Amino acid sequence: MEYIARHLERKFMKMSGFFKAVLVTGARQVGKTTMLKHLAKESNRIYVSLDTKMARELAQSDPVLFFQKYKPPILIDEVQYAPELFPQIKIMCDESEETGQFWLTGSQQYKTMEVARESLAGRIGILPMYSLSQAEKAGISFENQLDFTLPCLQKRQSMAAKNDIIAVFEHIWRGGMPQAQRADEEERQEYFESYVNTYLMKDVTELGEVRDTLRFSRFIAACAALVGQMVNYKTLADASDISEPTAKDWLALLEGLGIIYLLRPYSNNALKRLAKAPKLYFCDTGLAAHLSMWLTPQTLLNGAASGFFFENYVVAELLKSYSYSPSKVNMTYFRDSNAKEIDVLIEENNTIHPLEIKKSASPDRREVKKFAVLGKTASEIGAGGIVCMCEEPVPIDVLNCFIPCNLL
Repeated sequence: MEYIARHLERKFMKMSGFFKAVLVTGARQVGKTTMLKHLAKESNRIYVSLDTKMARELAQSDPVLFFQKYKPPILIDEVQYAPELFPQIKIMCDESEETGQFWLTGSQQYKTMEVARESLAGRIGILPMYSLSQAEKAGISFENQLDFTLPCLQKRQSMAAKNDIIAVFEHIWRGGMPQAQRADEEERQEYFESYVNTYLMKDVTELGEVRDTLRFSRFIAACAALVGQMVNYKTLADASDISEPTAKDWLALLEGLGIIYLLRPYSNNALKRLAKAPKLYFCDTGLAAHLSMWLTPQTLLNGAASGFFFENYVVAELLKSYSYSPSKVNMTYFRDSNAKEIDVLIEENNTIHPLEIKKSASPDRREVKKFAVLGKTASEIGAGGIVCMCEEPVPIDVLNCFIPCNLL
């Protein structure tokens, strides 16, 4: 299969030149190993996978001997299987001034990161990776940073094909897992079936967090039915025949494994009575579509959930775009006690960029009027608008535009 260039490559190589160790985390099968092997092609970096029994047992029982056998610069795959390596990596980092000696990947995000952060504080860069974005699939790498202004969007428009709802829903339905890209409908179904039953169930049972895999399967399907909606633990618990505290734990587990993304509500002292619950999205829309039994892109596009899936797609594209960009942003949503809601707020340098998400190609421009509620915040209100199916960026007012969803 031909290699697809990833937008994380730039950031990864920069961090590898700065930190002594770099860990790429994320769900299984998103392409972590493929990217790092590709980047290591030109160098004499050793590759070792802790998925193999012998390497894993050596790493767990004798980290010193492990590094005598596999000398840096090294790429260690699935490092979460041997957290025993981290203290030894720390010693080796402190003995050398070389950067980028240890390239690591880990799937079980939260536990790996906890141990890595504690053991290698100041020596390690931790980067999340997600499945393929629409721009990565199209082979586009936007040169400018996303700031939602008209000139920024017009520059991006010159690099992208015209927005097209059939193409967008094909992407939503297929998702971004590299292996699912060339699969036909039957193969794709089997791929996701196996992904849930093999990887996901293996991880959750190995972590010791889940004993009842049947109920857990039901729980994941219930999550997929609620994409783009506020989390309701009672609904999830009832659908899976579990308690609400268990639903809370399992949701945290899925978030830690990089399967779902919880968009937190905006909070501000000046604005009282704001929503407390996060909104639920899948990091990969293809997995969500599979779990919800949408068997073709057409049925998904014409189905009752198409607006929610479109919103999930936009949030996932924003998440990927900002995870790989140079600047750090805070992504939230806004909802007050009067049910006034703004789908996404991007906070960057004390500026808030408000975004509404609509599946329509010509949404009502009056939607941006609700952004006025943000006037009570201390932050400055920056460029924003309505992310939709329009074919090119069109100004709505001084600050806001209709934003084609394929320019994120």
